[in-house]
Amino acid sequence: MLLLNPGPVTLTERVRHSLLQPDLCDCESEFYDLQDEARERLLEVYALDPTQWSAVLITGSGTAAVESMIAALVPDGGKLLIVENGMYGERIAQIAGQYRIAHEGARHDWMDAVDLQRIAALLDADGTFTHVAVIHHETTTGRLNDLEGLAAICRERGVRLLINSVSSFGAEAIAFDDDCVDAVAGAANKCLHGVPGASFVIVRRSALPQATSRTYYLDLVRLARLQDQRNTPFTAAVHVYYAMVEALREFEEEGGREARHARYAALAEQARAGLAERGIHGVLPAGQSSVVLRAYSLPPGLAYLRLHDGLKSRGFVIYAGQGGLSATLFRISTMDAVTGADVERLLQGFTELLPAESAHP
Repeated sequence: MLLLNPGPVTLTERVRHSLLQPDLCDCESEFYDLQDEARERLLEVYALDPTQWSAVLITGSGTAAVESMIAALVPDGGKLLIVENGMYGERIAQIAGQYRIAHEGARHDWMDAVDLQRIAALLDADGTFTHVAVIHHETTTGRLNDLEGLAAICRERGVRLLINSVSSFGAEAIAFDDDCVDAVAGAANKCLHGVPGASFVIVRRSALPQATSRTYYLDLVRLARLQDQRNTPFTAAVHVYYAMVEALREFEEEGGREARHARYAALAEQARAGLAERGIHGVLPAGQSSVVLRAYSLPPGLAYLRLHDGLKSRGFVIYAGQGGLSATLFRISTMDAVTGADVERLLQGFTELLPAESAHP
């Protein structure tokens, strides 16, 4: 069964086999060696200087990393502007509300690109904003938001930028070299091809002294300090870390981020072109989707459940639209151990499932 959803991913045999390594206590030096390797390799994905950046590991899903980042890095007395053009931007607003962090949402229609002029106007109208949060790859629609444009707006106004890159870290370019970026949240089980249960925050070390300890388990400051000391405050998901490190080794051997981006792009284009030949088209204009996941309009006469179940019986799991988009679109990710031959088999499945009157451009 190939998982064409935006994580968890279909594992390579190498990563799956890594879960069979010996049981290991997370208070032993061997575990700290594993933790150190994971942290070092995460920084190497984007060639980051370890004196300037810290990779902080968290046992939890990608949302745990996002929550840790938001709860820690918006200080008491600070205010957060949240860019919302999908479900995951709205989730950050819910997190901020849960911690009673002063915030405002810059809401967009889920199908729309970020209105950079509007973001600039909101920041100019309220000088109390200290931070902006954005989803890099908004998997609600597959849109890749404009980090460079947003970073320029933040830099010009002295505002710090927090990035949810859970579903783009390792495949898409991230503006780490922009001085306004304080942190990026990611997860092992997306573009890095690990297993669910491990996430991380890549945080600028200079941002940690001003951070706030609003939470206990997800306290970014304590996690960063103890991991620097080859320690951990809680029981870590040891075998999940085994898999993350093995996936990161495989990632490097395959050519790193540039190679992964190129492979995803080729598979995504193969799927897009093949679906277009069958009369199924992407919902976003060319160039606005990520290489990780793309959203397509449901063809007339083919309900999502019939499409999903028909493809699942052929060995593929696709993803429904979310919220109000559930009746109009579906999503396909070409992450993980997917090949061009797999995409051709997927397209053949569409041919077999499409109503005769829909199977044309």
